Amino acid sequence: MKITFLGAATGVTGSNFLVEGAGKRFLVDCGMYQGQAKEEEKNYDGFAYNIEDIDFMLLTHAHIDHSGRIPKLYNEGFRKPIYATKATCDLCKIMLPDSGHIQEMEVEWKNRKRIREGKEILNPLYTAEDAIKSLEIFKPVKYNEIVDVCENITVRFNDAGHMLGSSIIEVWITEEGKTEKAVFTGDIGNNDIPLLGSPTMIESADYLIMESTYGDRIHMRNDDKAQLFLNIVSSTILQGGSVIIPSFAVGRTQEILYELNKIKDGTNDPEFINKYNVLMNTPVYVDSPLAISATEIFKQNEDLFDDDVKEAIESGDNPLEFDGLKFTKTAEESKALNESTEPCIIISASGMCDVGRIKHHLKHNLWNPKSTILFVGYQAPGTLGRAIVNGAKKVKIFGEEIAVNARIEYIEGYSGHADQEWLLNFVYSFFTKPKQIILVHGEEEAKNVLKDKLEETTDIPVTIPKLGEKYELKNETINLLETIQLPQRVDSMGDDILAKVRTIKSEIDDMETILREDILKQDGIDNREKEIRLRLKEIERLIVEIID
Repeated sequence: MKITFLGAATGVTGSNFLVEGAGKRFLVDCGMYQGQAKEEEKNYDGFAYNIEDIDFMLLTHAHIDHSGRIPKLYNEGFRKPIYATKATCDLCKIMLPDSGHIQEMEVEWKNRKRIREGKEILNPLYTAEDAIKSLEIFKPVKYNEIVDVCENITVRFNDAGHMLGSSIIEVWITEEGKTEKAVFTGDIGNNDIPLLGSPTMIESADYLIMESTYGDRIHMRNDDKAQLFLNIVSSTILQGGSVIIPSFAVGRTQEILYELNKIKDGTNDPEFINKYNVLMNTPVYVDSPLAISATEIFKQNEDLFDDDVKEAIESGDNPLEFDGLKFTKTAEESKALNESTEPCIIISASGMCDVGRIKHHLKHNLWNPKSTILFVGYQAPGTLGRAIVNGAKKVKIFGEEIAVNARIEYIEGYSGHADQEWLLNFVYSFFTKPKQIILVHGEEEAKNVLKDKLEETTDIPVTIPKLGEKYELKNETINLLETIQLPQRVDSMGDDILAKVRTIKSEIDDMETILREDILKQDGIDNREKEIRLRLKEIERLIVEIID
């Protein structure tokens, strides 16, 4: 068995692994890169394999960083089956066309400027129509069902507890009369995610390819995050502000709705009841057409909910419905939210604040010290959400500089990813421990910390592959075979120059901010002179490099 790591190997997005075994070649996931412009430009690069040689794909779940380049793959001729759970197939029916629509809107915005500048217009990565066409090759499977995808390759999808339909995939490959087993975790969920069941414990594996998003930290436990959520919301509403929650349309949104509904079953503590009454008298708007459609799909797949939720539904208490919950479908309804002075809770996509209606809500609330921006999910490097969480004093939204005066909060316990404790517990739970572990889908610090913990507590060898590295997995060992050159767009040299220009502009903007802050503090620039001169030298070097 051979695996080439073609995405989510040096970061968290763009999951794409090429597996070769038993005379077949197949993919595990085909996701989009998200975050910095340089990362997102990779989505336009060619695939590092001959599409005609790929026999099938296994899709762990519907999140765009795992599924988002499937329409591009389809456009380039891929017509082989994509195996995924029914819920994943259902969610891809709305998420991939929505992604295509976003590609179209972003390119349309860029092209208006390019036309004015006399430049050649761009094409979207794919369109909503392209995404709809790609859905014809999806093949739904059930959890725990043994699927013989071809001779000598068998797979089983297990509940990963990360989002509706998410899977840990077991793959058995028989070569030269010997069967070896690889397990691809996809994204492993927290053990206490509302609505969903716990991740499935796997009995055995020869090779474990595991995510590591939060390999270096411990999440807040469930009871604490519910109380913290209530405290943040009630204090904000009482001072006349609104709570803006940038939330991924699928997963976090439904979990927050569930949490809001569940809080009403709290204690008799007077202080708690007062806060709860404030919350229950506050309108909650879900301002994302995709989240509305996804919530309907959640309702259609209630058989995947955990037992407590099923009991609540059977008793007539649907956790996705409650008084005060309102859905805004049209752009006009969305705009009206920002024209109202009534305190409210707005849940809006995208979760990293880079696209969608959330940017309008941030523009109208970030400057307001009475309001709160409450983050509940992972923020990739280079995104607007990451900048805000990291303490940016000003951000640009739609070309306008906005002061960050609002209260900024981050409840990490709502993340759909297992933290270090549960990642370790997942490995500990194997009846027959993996012989080798490969860590993917994490930033460098998270992977390195988790690697050290795993090797310290399990004595299992851990490998952290780099992008483009190809490994042979054989006889319970892992050997690096080669590092392949990843294809790039023909105009990648121009992109490189543009990236340098953007770096120069960013450096100049930072220096301007430094100078303004020092002048306002009446400190002059004496304390910053050495730093500024060094940065000026770097800018000069970059300019010379571009000219040469």
